[in-house]
Amino acid sequence: MNNSNSPSDENKGQESPQDFAQEFYWKMREAITGRLSRDAKRIAEKEQKANSRPFEKGRDFVKGGDAIDGLMKAFRWESQLAEADLFNKWAEIVGDTNAASSQPETLTSGTLTIRCKSTAWATQLRLMQAQILEKINAAYPEVDIKALKMLGPDAPSWKKGPRSVPGRGPRDTYG
Repeated sequence: MNNSNSPSDENKGQESPQDFAQEFYWKMREAITGRLSRDAKRIAEKEQKANSRPFEKGRDFVKGGDAIDGLMKAFRWESQLAEADLFNKWAEIVGDTNAASSQPETLTSGTLTIRCKSTAWATQLRLMQAQILEKINAAYPEVDIKALKMLGPDAPSWKKGPRSVPGRGPRDTYG
């Protein structure tokens, strides 16, 4: 009764068709996409940890400021921070009197839009545009501002609601 050709003995050295198919899939996926299977990732991480030494390069202390600078460069945040700094220090650039009557609004495509309290202030800042642009570019070269756009105050909107009728609007409102 000791038959060595039993079905369990035949399959011991062979993989089942399902195992072969899965293994083939993972190897093809890795070869085509460059992505590793979970097992391959785990094995690679384990080998990498095994080769680690306590005083190797890359294991040195990193200062907090250097780490933040690295993040700023990696995510390209320098220009956004310079823009925020420009908006916050507007009074230092144009002076307290002019800053009290104007505020930078947006920066798009190298054009800084400045909202003024009145059209008179907008005209005054337009006359000083060359000096303001020179100061901004000297203080914040990474922002790269090419033009300034001075705007007066917003006019009230008479469009009320989603179903307003197009036309000239109300008449004889201001006497």
